[in-house]
Amino acid sequence: MLTDSKTDFFARTMRSSDIDIVAQNEAAAYVHPWTKRIFIDCLRAGYQCWVLANKQQIVAHGVMSVAVGECHLLTLCVQPEFQRLGYGRKLFKLLLERAQKQDATVCFLEVRHSNSGAIALYQSMGFLQIGERKNYYPGKQGREDALIMSRELPMP
Repeated sequence: MLTDSKTDFFARTMRSSDIDIVAQNEAAAYVHPWTKRIFIDCLRAGYQCWVLANKQQIVAHGVMSVAVGECHLLTLCVQPEFQRLGYGRKLFKLLLERAQKQDATVCFLEVRHSNSGAIALYQSMGFLQIGERKNYYPGKQGREDALIMSRELPMP
C-alpha cells in the first residue's frame, strides 16, 4: 500500500463499491467521461484498477490492461481540485510498477491532442509520441484526434 504522509492518501485496488464515486470524479474531470458500466467491465476483466484515496474520499483513479508483454493505460483521472499536485504521477507510477511485475516491457497510451497537462506528464515520464489516431475521441464539436504515446519498461 502506497501512503502519503501529508494527506494520508494511499493507493489501493478499486472495489465495486467505489464505482459511484469514481464515475462522479470522472464526470467532474472530463466532458466525455467513462460510464459506470465501463468501470464494472474493467473490474470484471481483471484489469489493473486502482484508486488514490483516504478515509474520506477518492481523489484519483487509473485503469491499465496488461497482456503479452504490453500494458495499455486506459484511463488516468484526478479530481480537478487535486490536479497538478503529483497524484496522477504517483498513481501512474504504481500502475507501471504493477505492469512490470506482470512482465510488461512496453506501455502504450492515447491522449487527447488538446490535453496539454497530461501530455506534459507523460513526456516527463519518458513517453514519446509514436503516432496519432484521427477522430479518436468524442469532442465538443465532432471528434478529436489522439496522440499515441509509448515507452519501454522498466522505469528508471
